[in-house]
Amino acid sequence: MAIPKQKFTLPFFTLLLVNLWSKQMVIMAVEIIPIGVVLDLNSTVGEMAESCISMAVSDFYAVNADFKTRLALFTRDSSSDVVAATSSVLDLMKNEQVHAIIGPQKSSQAKFVTELGGKVEVPIVSFSATSPTLSATQSKYFVRTAQDDSSQVKAIASIVQAYGWREIVPIFEDTEYGNGLVPFLLEAFQEIDTRVPYGSRIPLYFNDTQIMRELNKLKAMQKSIFLVHMSSSLGSRLFLLAKDAGMMSEGYAWLVTAGLSTLLDPLRSEVMDSMLGVLGIKPHIPTSKRLETFKSRWSKNFTISKPQSKINELNLFGLWAYDTVWALAMAVEKAGIVHSRYVKPNTSESTVDFAALGKSETGPRLLSSILSTKFQGLSGDFHLAGGERVPAAFEVLNLIGKAERVLGYWTPESGLSRNLHSRGKIAYSTSKNRLKEPIWPGDTTQQPKSLRIGVPRRTGFHEFIKVEWNPEGDKPIVSGFTRDVFVSVIEALPFPLPYEFIPFVNKNKESAGTYNELLDQIKLKNFDAVVGDITITADRSTYVDFTLPFSESGITMVVLTKRYERENMWIFLKPLSPELWLTTGIAFIFTGLVVWVLEHRENKVFRGKPAQQLGTTLWFSFSTLFFAHREKVVNNWTRFVLIIWIFVVLIISQSYTASLASILTVKRLQPTFVDVKEIRKNGYFIGHQKNSFVKDFLVKRLNFSDTVLREYSTPEEYHDALSNGIYNDGVAAIFAEIPYIKRFLAKYCSKFQMVGPTYKTDGFGFAFPLGSPLVPYISRAILNVTEDKDKMEEIERRNFGGEATCLDQAAMLTSGGLGISSFGGLFIITGVASMSALLIYVTKFLYIHWPASNTMDRERSFYSRVLELAKHFDKADPSAHHLNRAESRVHPVPSAEIVGASPHIDDARGHSRTSSEGSGDITGDQAHDNHTPQSSAANPEPPHTQ
Repeated sequence: MAIPKQKFTLPFFTLLLVNLWSKQMVIMAVEIIPIGVVLDLNSTVGEMAESCISMAVSDFYAVNADFKTRLALFTRDSSSDVVAATSSVLDLMKNEQVHAIIGPQKSSQAKFVTELGGKVEVPIVSFSATSPTLSATQSKYFVRTAQDDSSQVKAIASIVQAYGWREIVPIFEDTEYGNGLVPFLLEAFQEIDTRVPYGSRIPLYFNDTQIMRELNKLKAMQKSIFLVHMSSSLGSRLFLLAKDAGMMSEGYAWLVTAGLSTLLDPLRSEVMDSMLGVLGIKPHIPTSKRLETFKSRWSKNFTISKPQSKINELNLFGLWAYDTVWALAMAVEKAGIVHSRYVKPNTSESTVDFAALGKSETGPRLLSSILSTKFQGLSGDFHLAGGERVPAAFEVLNLIGKAERVLGYWTPESGLSRNLHSRGKIAYSTSKNRLKEPIWPGDTTQQPKSLRIGVPRRTGFHEFIKVEWNPEGDKPIVSGFTRDVFVSVIEALPFPLPYEFIPFVNKNKESAGTYNELLDQIKLKNFDAVVGDITITADRSTYVDFTLPFSESGITMVVLTKRYERENMWIFLKPLSPELWLTTGIAFIFTGLVVWVLEHRENKVFRGKPAQQLGTTLWFSFSTLFFAHREKVVNNWTRFVLIIWIFVVLIISQSYTASLASILTVKRLQPTFVDVKEIRKNGYFIGHQKNSFVKDFLVKRLNFSDTVLREYSTPEEYHDALSNGIYNDGVAAIFAEIPYIKRFLAKYCSKFQMVGPTYKTDGFGFAFPLGSPLVPYISRAILNVTEDKDKMEEIERRNFGGEATCLDQAAMLTSGGLGISSFGGLFIITGVASMSALLIYVTKFLYIHWPASNTMDRERSFYSRVLELAKHFDKADPSAHHLNRAESRVHPVPSAEIVGASPHIDDARGHSRTSSEGSGDITGDQAHDNHTPQSSAANPEPPHTQ
């Protein structure tokens, strides 16, 4: 049967020709733009990027079929090698004359390729070279469509600040990618006062043994907070080994940068399990229907094209690669590139490949078009600034097995927040309360303790620091004054500071050593700080840093007291010290002698027999203590001396009365010892606190022998040692810091006293490692707490209770009466006054009577002359009128017995005297006493008118 011939009608044939012609015309109008792609095709990022780039080209031109340009991709494999990447780029430029290069993949590769792109003026567009060492400022033809690694630094610093980590150790790979971020991290940590004591650099060639050695080194350094910045291949090995080293357990914290947290999907399950509790950060990708549709399509295509691949989910680098193709396609179309080529140099004989390549004719125009391209991509808003993608928000992740739990977000405007799109304007915050509670290594919700606080184990004075153990969990329970002050200080800090108290004890839970040995643990890095009744000293400050003190300071001694019994028969002597009694007695006698010398020749009262003169002199002097003396003085110099002396006597008597009244009316205690020198001289035993620096102070500063020192721990031991005394296996005194002595006296205030000088110390402080950035913050917080009187009183009341304290110790002490030093000035004044009057009087007497002695027989000895002068001094002064008047009143002479007596004449003062010298046999004192000058008769005074 013959097959019938098919007939084509004319209209159908015409329509077919028109359709074919129109398609041909479209194809002929499209400009093909060669674009180079350089990837590490065997890497996770390379495999994903290759598939995303291919889909991006198809998707873009399916949407933009009317575009006059088409990207033609030429892909090369760099094989993770810098030289291979550079060679691939040269090949693309020389043989394909590409207008732009997508890639290379690694920062170390891009560093060399960007130089080449600048010479040929071909844009190098990288979606994965994130190292901050690469930038458009170094080569303007380098364009980064990914976020710079340095953009995450502030987000990382906010997390570190939120959890109060004051010390962190970066662990990074020794590559361009790893080293590039470190300077930015150090600067950010310095701004928030987080210390970086060590940086662990791990080269790519390290084997597992070498990495484990580095981890053990960190473990031995007692470091517990780590920041990891490395590629997924090296990072997976690190975390597996860290788990084997026991560093993924409770008490440790790990934070990874975006480079590692973005590539978690292809990691093996055992690697993900080892990273339980790790915190991470990565750029936030806003969700959209278009993104979800693409993820579904990509998963199907990738599974079909590469069924052996371990990649299951699309990551950020794939999306950045996809958006990079779209941006490049838009830029090429906008630049209007037509028949573009490389412009060769004028010389054709050049043997240099770079020069032979020439320069891209459209490179500058295409670069400008790329930099100005903006659109909404799968990874979010595509916008370049300074040749780099503008960073947006970051997600804060918590790894729990194979799952990623978003704890919150970080943005440059508001810092940390639990929700990205919050209503209203939110203030910038770095509080951990803005984040969800994470799961930490060791599968615990308890935040790792970044500060290991050493505390002493005391056997006495538990009011200051006390360590007990919970019988259920066998965990230490720390209480006491210093602990409460520390907790209040931590609460006053402007940032959270987690801590853990660790008692300084041995396996028997007893004190492991002295306080100096406890502070040594900071230097040995066993503790991060020490809290307790730790005294600040110069020696200790050479190996630890102290905060400001939070307690009073000083070392003094406490001694046993004995009561002042009122029934003591000699108590009247107690108001004055023996030295003052002796000095006062000498002053009385001296003053009496001075008065006798001044009055002897002129005053009848001070004449007579020697015994009578001595009695009168002493009586006159001592009677000034109690009443005005009956004896009158006639010499003006005597009056001058007595005015000063009576003033001195008044002050001494009043002071004596006040002191005696105090002794008889106020309950007093007498310390057994008040002088450190006396104790040291007699070799008495003294006590001090066990494990305290006071022992060294007594030996080095006060020069006590080790053999007389005894250690005590509790107030009860203090009491027993002092009560036993120096003769019953006790001590003469106990030296301790003032806070301890006050607590001791608060309990035993009736038997002991704080005496002697106070030796200056700087009080209690908290100890930290040298150079710790925490010290200024803690010190400022201490000032805030100690200046809050209500808070300090509440802490003291809680720990010291409402116990009655002793009276002011200064009021209860007695130094054995008033001392001579209190009246030294008075004795000097009266002594100078008395000596001055005496010298003036004696000088005048010698001036008048010494010449008379010289007229005697020249052959007489000097001794005889002095003796004659003394006899002359013992005679009454013939010029003393008042002496004659007193004589006439005491012994009147009858007129009948006086031969040739003249009539009595009253003088102007109403006193009777003779007009001429009496006659008769009068000898001795009577001769002198009745002597009247010749001028009295010759020039009688007018009678006194009554």
